[in-house]
Order: sequence, then C-alpha cells, then structure tokens
Amino acid sequence: MKRAFFTLLAVICVAMTASAQQPFVLKLYPDGVQESNGLNVDTPDNPREPILTVYLPKGRTTGQTVVVCPGGGYAHLSLTNEGSEVAQWLNMRGIAAAVLSYRMPNGHSEIPLKDALTAIEMVRDNAAEWKVDPRKVGIIGFSAGGHLAATALTKYTSEKNRPDFGILIYPVITMTMATHGGSRYNLLGRDHTEQQINDFSCEKLVNDKTPVTFIALSSDDKVVLPVNGVSFYQALSNADVKGCELHVYPTGGHGWGFSGRLDYRDEFSTSLTRWLNEINK
Repeated sequence: MKRAFFTLLAVICVAMTASAQQPFVLKLYPDGVQESNGLNVDTPDNPREPILTVYLPKGRTTGQTVVVCPGGGYAHLSLTNEGSEVAQWLNMRGIAAAVLSYRMPNGHSEIPLKDALTAIEMVRDNAAEWKVDPRKVGIIGFSAGGHLAATALTKYTSEKNRPDFGILIYPVITMTMATHGGSRYNLLGRDHTEQQINDFSCEKLVNDKTPVTFIALSSDDKVVLPVNGVSFYQALSNADVKGCELHVYPTGGHGWGFSGRLDYRDEFSTSLTRWLNEINK
C-alpha cells in the first residue's frame, strides 16, 4: 500500500512538472508601495511589498488566467494548499495562474483590494506576452482570501480590473455578526464603523454586473459559517447573474484548500473543471 501511494505521488508530481513552465515572480509595484499598512514585518506569508508569482501552463491552453488569493484571516497567507498547489491544479488543466501575495490590511481596508485589482490589471497588461486571453481573467479566493476575491468581484473600479469570473472557496463574505471575527478585526480595525461593515459586506454589493461565480464550502464549517457563501450565492441569484453555482459538501470543515482533507475531493475537482470549461465557451 505504501509503495503504491508513493508511486501515485511520483506520477502526480511528474504530471504537474510536465504541465507547467517554471514560475516567475513580479513585483506588483516596481517603484515601491505608496501607502503603509503600519506593520513592521516582511515575510513570505506577510509581505511588505506584494508580489505576483506567475505559473504558465505548457502545451494546449484554455486562454484563461486565474489570480489566486490565499486565505489566512487577513493576518497571514496560506501559500501552499491555497496558493502554489492551486496554481499547479490550474496548470494541469491548461489554465494560467498568478498567485497573489497581497499585503495584510492591519485595519487599512483598501490595501488588499488595491493589490487584487492591480494584479488583475497586470495580467491583462501582460496577456500578449504570456499568451493568455485578457477577456478571460478570473479570481479565486479562500476564506479571508475569498472575501478579497468577492470584494474584487463587487468593488472593481474599471473594466480593466473587473474579473471575468470568480471562484470562492469557504469564503468570508459578510462583515456583520455572521463573519469570521479575526478577518473583520484585521480588515476594518478595532474601531470600525457601521458604514465600513456595510461597505465590506459583499453580499450587499452584488448587482447584475457582478461576474459569474462558483462557490464551494462545507456545511460543517465552524470557522467561517456557511451562511457567508450561501448569502453571496443568494444575492447573485436575486440579481439574476446567470451561470453561478453553489456546492455545499456535508463534511470537510474549513481550510481544506487543494490538498487538505475533503471526502468530496473528486466531486469538487470535477465540478470546478466542468464549470471552468463551460464559462470558457
């Protein structure tokens, strides 16, 4: 059994290597950041200057690119199972990926959103060189990164930084009492106002121009309550945004990413692959 496992693991690693080019890193702001979040740390999972790690697939591609926003409660970044492994999964399906190491807000709520929208613009600026379609740029986010992705889906500022589609995995959505408390505190600060809560409760910001979205979560998630993702889907349905999907798995809890324990892993992977193919037609 152990030998079979390691053989399968080796096959998967070879497949991932064969499906992707060597990733490369770009500074989101080559001339340096203009604003400070007030933090004195600079680590890969809590960067002072945001970066984009780009993974381009080999061979036949779909033209799609997905900006990847790892979670971490707006306090740090889960860069493996919600970052590089997501990029590898996308590359195996001919989809380019750009993992965003965004800045933590530390109460400066606009900083992560600025990084996410700038990342989308950077993908489109480099579309010709990277051989991707600037009309097929999406965003995926996990947990607090799901909130960042949902914020980009609802608070984009121009057609250049509007995502073409979104994928939200066990996302934080609301900043009301149903939220993840740590994410709200880190995003809005201790002395946040009711207006800030409304401004960053993404279920309240959906309209008929919100991009098509795929949502997946577990019904036994005790960290980020399922009502978060469900409320965003309901808002999309109310706004008559076509092609959206909500997948709620009976078990799995929180934080399963693309490598953690999820009994419904094959079902999740198949559904997301199919959906990405369908919106690409």
